[in-house]
Amino acid sequence: MSARWVAHLPFTAADLPAAQHFAGTLARSLSFLSEVDAGETTVSAEDAQGVRHRVFCDLPLDGGKRCVRRMEHDGHCASRRCR
Repeated sequence: MSARWVAHLPFTAADLPAAQHFAGTLARSLSFLSEVDAGETTVSAEDAQGVRHRVFCDLPLDGGKRCVRRMEHDGHCASRRCR
C-alpha cells in the first residue's frame, strides 16, 4: 500500500463556510482521480493549521459506501449527491 500524503494549498475565503465550499468544490472536481480521498477534505485557518474543519460528512453507510453530503447536512446521509 502506498503512503498517504496531504497537499496544502493556501487560498483566500471570506469565512469558514466559504472556505469549506471552495475546498468541497475543488475536492469534487478531482474526485475522478483514484488517488484523491475527497471525503477526508478539511480546511483550516493559515495561522491555526492544527484546527481542521471537515467539509464532507463521510459517515460509513451500508454496502461500504460513505456519505458524500456536506458536514452538518439536513436529513439523512446519502451515498450520492442530493440535488
